[in-house]
Amino acid sequence: MNNGLRILKRRRAVDLALARQYLDVPVANVSDCMARMTAGGARLRPMHAGGRMAGPALTIKARPGDNLMIHKALQLAKPGDVIVVDAGGDLTNALIGEIMVGDAVNQKLGGFVMNGAIRDAGAIREGSFPVFAAGVTHRGPYKDGPGEINVPISIDGMVIEPGDLVIGDEDGLLCVPFDDAERLLAAAHQKQVIENKMVADIQAGTFDRSWVDATLTRLNCYIEE
Repeated sequence: MNNGLRILKRRRAVDLALARQYLDVPVANVSDCMARMTAGGARLRPMHAGGRMAGPALTIKARPGDNLMIHKALQLAKPGDVIVVDAGGDLTNALIGEIMVGDAVNQKLGGFVMNGAIRDAGAIREGSFPVFAAGVTHRGPYKDGPGEINVPISIDGMVIEPGDLVIGDEDGLLCVPFDDAERLLAAAHQKQVIENKMVADIQAGTFDRSWVDATLTRLNCYIEE
């Protein structure tokens, strides 16, 4: 088997019904429940008009500027899948554009994540199909490979296994490991309850900030009288 040019089967994937429940949860809340230790990199921003993304990852490791395996992934993807591409973050050549996004929309996929560049940014920005990318360039892609499908990838230290849950909103991207998806959904809902109470307390003028002075005291902070 040629490492660097291979297409593997995805052995498992987070249930799509479970994934879609994350569409009602802010990414920041899930991130807090993961100890704020995981992130997909601040460079990868939403390129679409707006709206959340959640779906099982179909992963691709691509040569920078080459989209051969992205085209193959579009043949393999199932409805709801998020195609996640690690192309090294290179912005020299675009990996996808309006045509490939249109194909993904037609197949009812869940979104695109490109650790690289896109083009046709205006058309993508007008649509609601989730597209996250590191940048924009008019220069088109190569189609020669190498590349790998359904292998573990990493974006700015965030490891994504095939079938993991990938979520995104205006704050960025997050990978929820397959085995943690149900637990973290419940935790994120509880986090939302806590934050809703905080907002209500602020509006009522009863918000408790006593923890601030308690922390400063613990840290032995000097405060001039």
